[in-house]
Amino acid sequence: MNSIQLTPPQERSPGIAEIPPVILPNLQHLYSRRAARLRQLAVAHDMADYLLFAANLVDVQQALLSIAPLPEQLSAGLAQRVGTGQAPLADRRLLAEPYWKDLLRRISDRLYPSANPSTQAVLDQLRDLDEATLETLAHALISGEYDHSGGGQAVFIWAALSLYFTQLAAKLPAAGKAGLGEQRQRCPVCSGIPVASVIMTGSQAGLRYLHCSLCASQWHMVRVKCSNCEQTGQIDYWSLNELKTAIKAESCGDCHTYLKVLYPEHDHEAETLADDLASLPLDAHMQQEGFARSGLNPFLLPG
Repeated sequence: MNSIQLTPPQERSPGIAEIPPVILPNLQHLYSRRAARLRQLAVAHDMADYLLFAANLVDVQQALLSIAPLPEQLSAGLAQRVGTGQAPLADRRLLAEPYWKDLLRRISDRLYPSANPSTQAVLDQLRDLDEATLETLAHALISGEYDHSGGGQAVFIWAALSLYFTQLAAKLPAAGKAGLGEQRQRCPVCSGIPVASVIMTGSQAGLRYLHCSLCASQWHMVRVKCSNCEQTGQIDYWSLNELKTAIKAESCGDCHTYLKVLYPEHDHEAETLADDLASLPLDAHMQQEGFARSGLNPFLLPG
């Protein structure tokens, strides 16, 4: 069980206000900032076409956030999910809601006219799937069963799911409560796995937070500790450029995995998902060194 649990706001743990265990997503600039960063990183980048594809998809998420927001009836019952000792959004029944499937249809409709023929073929396949199949694919994605998650369809399914779960997380009437121990490999909000970690600036300067790949929540974990196996004895940091770079890989010699770490103090424009995606040469280097990636970037799903 995760040592961070969500509770009603009035039950926030006293004495730890300076280190919020959980930071729920702020929807105001999440997608617009991500899309802008992807376009900035695409300039003269070897992956420019794919970074621009990702930016266009994020633009669609931003548009749907405005014109097709989470229905009030879906947020009305969120309070009942808080304080149970479990991640409030780690519930397969949420996948039965038609809202996220409508988001998926809208994403397909908006992307289709400007998509290339191969992408259009994937979107055509998505449109032919029934609700039961979509729920099965969605559950496989969230569970990490990527071989059964629809191949090239996965990135679009995840885009709809992420927009759905991020809105749910943003509307949770909850605060984090830190318990004894760590057990913080997974998101305490939805049980998702992290994209990367971020060394914060501002009021939480110097603290490390893991960033959820599904619901965009962030949760605290101490630094110089493996986010996968929690060991501390063989932690190393890798970069391809200068020492004070905005992104490094934190490796663990105990479990032989790594997770990217972002340092916004070295680049204020850095954005977790975008910068992780644009730094694939660092991933290639880590794999050559014998380390496996422990995090998930939804734009790197199979297909």
